[in-house]
Amino acid sequence: MENTNTLTFNNNLIAHVVQVHSFTALKAALHQLGFEQPRPTLALVGGASKISESDKNDLRHLFIEVIAPLAEQLGMAVVDGGTDAGIMQFIGQARTIIRATFPLIGVAAIGTVILPGVKSVNADAAMLEPNHTHFVLVPGSNWGDESPWLSQIGSYLAKGLPSVTIVVNGGEITWQDVAQSVKAKRPAIVLAGSGRTADKLAAALQGRGSG
Repeated sequence: MENTNTLTFNNNLIAHVVQVHSFTALKAALHQLGFEQPRPTLALVGGASKISESDKNDLRHLFIEVIAPLAEQLGMAVVDGGTDAGIMQFIGQARTIIRATFPLIGVAAIGTVILPGVKSVNADAAMLEPNHTHFVLVPGSNWGDESPWLSQIGSYLAKGLPSVTIVVNGGEITWQDVAQSVKAKRPAIVLAGSGRTADKLAAALQGRGSG
């Protein structure tokens, strides 16, 4: 495990970053980031770059008016995929807009993100979302490689306190994220009407099929 570093974004916000190479190093890495006491945790999974334009405006308002204020009120840590797209962008921007203080931790496979001074070999690599407070960079070069790590980090942060997954919109990788949540015995709240995978899940849970 490497030491923690900081990133300063163009909005002048600073995030603390740590890279881990094994699941056994997670606990120590989170302690390095300052997470020594358990806290309720929200794992946020779902849509990234392929959210439709018609859904984006409604979802932005949802994060500003409901999800971010709720996380702040409950003193939660929020964990997501950390890139500057979709629901990760929405929760980051919402946190800043409402001047929240809850920690927002992005969990990303190192080969899928663009880092200062590091040449990316992945043509689809994405920028990190600049309103996050922390990032945990994990092994992998494909989208979805971060799924088990995100789930495990959510469990470590909660340490027996309540934790929940919220599913908003989503694509194929969201199915992996939901499966990881089930494996971790973390309840999932599926936001019906938010589009794509979330709507298919909601329909299946209601016995209506995916359409």
